[in-house]
Amino acid sequence: MTKPTGLTRRLLTTTLAAAGLIGLAGIASAQQGWPSRPITLVNPFPAGGGTDAFARPLAQQLDTQLNQRVIIENRGGAGGTVGAAAAAKMTPDGYTFFVGAAHHTIAPAIYPNLTYDLEKDFVPIAVIAMPPQIISISPKALPNVKTLKDFIDYAKANPGKVNFASAGNGTTHHLAGELFKNVAGVNLVHVPYRGAGPAMQDLVAGQVHVMFDGLGTSAPQIQGGNLVGLAVAASKRSGSVPNVPTAEEAGVKGYNVSTWYAVWAIKGTPPDIVERMRTEILKAFQAEQIKATWARNGSDIPNLTGEAFGKFVRSEIERWGQVVKAANVKVSN
Repeated sequence: MTKPTGLTRRLLTTTLAAAGLIGLAGIASAQQGWPSRPITLVNPFPAGGGTDAFARPLAQQLDTQLNQRVIIENRGGAGGTVGAAAAAKMTPDGYTFFVGAAHHTIAPAIYPNLTYDLEKDFVPIAVIAMPPQIISISPKALPNVKTLKDFIDYAKANPGKVNFASAGNGTTHHLAGELFKNVAGVNLVHVPYRGAGPAMQDLVAGQVHVMFDGLGTSAPQIQGGNLVGLAVAASKRSGSVPNVPTAEEAGVKGYNVSTWYAVWAIKGTPPDIVERMRTEILKAFQAEQIKATWARNGSDIPNLTGEAFGKFVRSEIERWGQVVKAANVKVSN
């Protein structure tokens, strides 16, 4: 094989460098024009749940800001892990993002064979809402229960006959219910659903008795008279349901549980697009419509993005792992 001469080497180097610059220019140009087509937010739960309560209004606001369609794609199943696994394998071109929840920091301790890694396969962008949990009952299923004490008395008088719905095994709804069982000393039967939306439908219909849910899903139903709120699992009452006492006010101490929802990019998404999305989400938080919706759904506007959000995810995985171990929670289906 003939060795390249000095001139040939210089020409080859120049050509490769030029090609590299052209490639970089093409990427930069594509990113500067972002978004040039619709963006998809993958929600790993069925429509109508807590994630939807915040993701859909946010998508509408981003749609306005970006002058481009922002679509919610619901992929429910297995406590949000089916949709998360699918999202992790999608093309990281800046047109697909993942809208997950606190449930996904619980999943590693519940599901031993996950096909994705929340910290390795996704890039944290921003927490979008942090509503507290609330204990809500169906007046159709429990017509004589008006207070948390009433509910505890009824559950103790009917051990193993009162059930609680959740968005699936390993979700905050599930663990909040397990925690309540321990704190209140009651025997409740867990009924996991494919998401908070289907669970809420059955709760409103009276097919299940109680749900330990995020305010984003329950608050509108309580406000509409479809559910009875017994207690907010927080240190103070929520402005969205001001007549509902805290758990401590209702006689149960040590019951504080909140949930959260957030947006991630798929690993490999161009960093400047990740940063642009973070900026747009923060901008969306300033919209009056978003502020009003968040207040109605019981959440303050969060301020947790980027690297700080990533550290929060790590701490949540560790915290919930300890809770799961202590409670000896097992996947039942």
